[in-house]
Amino acid sequence: MHYPDQLLYQVTKPARYSGGEWNAVRKDWERTPLKFVLSYPDVYEIGMSNMAVGILYEQINAFPKCLAERVFTPWTDMMQMLRANKLPLLSLESGRSLAEFDVIGFSLGYEFTFTNILSMLDLAGLPVWSRERDDSYPLVIAGGNAALNPEPVADFIDLFVIGEAEELMPSLIALLQQFKQAHGRLNKTLLLREAAKLPGVYVPSLYDVTYADGYYQVLVPSVPEASARIRRQLVSKLPPPPVKPVVPYIEVVHDRGAVEIARGCSHGCRFCNAGMVYRPVRERPREEIMQAIAAITENSGYDEVSLVSLSSGDYSQIDTLVADINTKYGTKLALSLPSLHIDAHAIKLVDNLPGRRKSGLTFAPEAGSARLQRVINKHIPEENLLATAALAFERGWTALKLYFMLGLPTESDEDAENIIELVRKVKAQGSKVSKRAPQIRLTLSTFVPKPHTPFQWVAQEKTENISRRHELLKRGLAKRDVKFSWQDTRVSLLESVISRGDRKIGRVIYRAWRMGACFDGWSEYFNFELWHKAMQEEGIDPHWYACRERPLDEIMPWAHIDTGVSAEFLKNEYSHAMNAVLTPDCRASGCNICGLEGQWC
Repeated sequence: MHYPDQLLYQVTKPARYSGGEWNAVRKDWERTPLKFVLSYPDVYEIGMSNMAVGILYEQINAFPKCLAERVFTPWTDMMQMLRANKLPLLSLESGRSLAEFDVIGFSLGYEFTFTNILSMLDLAGLPVWSRERDDSYPLVIAGGNAALNPEPVADFIDLFVIGEAEELMPSLIALLQQFKQAHGRLNKTLLLREAAKLPGVYVPSLYDVTYADGYYQVLVPSVPEASARIRRQLVSKLPPPPVKPVVPYIEVVHDRGAVEIARGCSHGCRFCNAGMVYRPVRERPREEIMQAIAAITENSGYDEVSLVSLSSGDYSQIDTLVADINTKYGTKLALSLPSLHIDAHAIKLVDNLPGRRKSGLTFAPEAGSARLQRVINKHIPEENLLATAALAFERGWTALKLYFMLGLPTESDEDAENIIELVRKVKAQGSKVSKRAPQIRLTLSTFVPKPHTPFQWVAQEKTENISRRHELLKRGLAKRDVKFSWQDTRVSLLESVISRGDRKIGRVIYRAWRMGACFDGWSEYFNFELWHKAMQEEGIDPHWYACRERPLDEIMPWAHIDTGVSAEFLKNEYSHAMNAVLTPDCRASGCNICGLEGQWC
């Protein structure tokens, strides 16, 4: 069944819940033994823009005896309607309750979606704690970047997929099919112990956690099938990209086709979790990209395609690729490169993109001083930045967005003041080209130390220091006619608590959710007072998790997750950061011995 029209008439954007989109896969429910429902736990427009869900959707549906459907977090008005009418959360394809599926899979990309997971399980009629779900309930699994520290949500999830799903899912699906055929259901007690034998599978219930004086101490397997360390799974060669994307009836965040042209990044920015954990760099052949673009445009009708990578401009054949696309499609197809390290080459590259309107460009220096850029290993010489800005203005761009982080390790007020001077110089470049002053928009975020990075040991800057630097910048930029925005420092504090948390934080997440926390990544629903109360009631000091310098020998809650990047490399990079020493790009200057050398590089 699907939701009745009289209910959908009463909520915003009913197409979020109606299904029936172009290219949606609808398999025979009765004749398909193994049933998945997949979700990025956020509103439809964001979930439908998540590449991981699209990859898994196509991969699982390629198995003849499996089906994959989709579900996303209903917006608050729809949540109220479902609860008021005692209706369960339904999948988009068949309109089945989530409780009818064998497996519910969540892609975790951001810590502030964790309360949404609990809302979705609850709306489906499932207990949120994994220990309370017996064999009559679906298996709840999760993967994704935010699952590389699984501990904050370990008590809600039955099984984590650690690493790249294309490598791991075939063996997991084979095991699930074996159990479904043998038992007619997924016998969790037996299944989870067998699944724990698979490379890249982490089953939290098969481990015991101990603490000493409040500190996370050790996580030990409680059964022989469970491994002490879980190795992130990697594909050596990128598998074929999805080419039949589901086309929504409403506008979504990324309302275009997408082809992943490369995976991984070698720049080595020390604050960047994705740059560390998605190593090594693997490129898709240019011919395969061209074939994928042709298939996507034919199958979807999109007239814009995004070439996706952590650093699209680093693709070794990017100029030839863009030229080939221009030659084949001309102005019939618009291209976007969503992630570029802006330099003179990138400006010329973007200038050549078909369908590109010269409205605005984004620069991300991240730090205002050369010293601090060396600390974070993202050094952009001031003369290079100014020359690139000048070239952009000369070629017709009228607006620039500048991204900086505050609270970076070793940062001082003087480093923040350098941002003001750098913005002044960038603006002056535009004034030289045109009598009309360029539009400059400055966006400030607060640095959050992330697991599996060289900064996982550092203390997050205290909120009072960040607030003081906000005021310093506001005063200094008020005279420059620069628009700027900044993030609530409490958002960053909570993000740090959750991202570097242990299983105790799961109780905080549960308590905050019970008090009404949901859509925490949305400013209109973020309620720090509610979270603060939840932490108080659970005896959690947020500053102990976020604002405490951690010794290099402290055992981290995510220490059992092996990303392939060695602890020694991270410690060396931490030392380089504290001494403001740059580490060169390994693709340009030779191997940095990060732990992935050998078969991967």
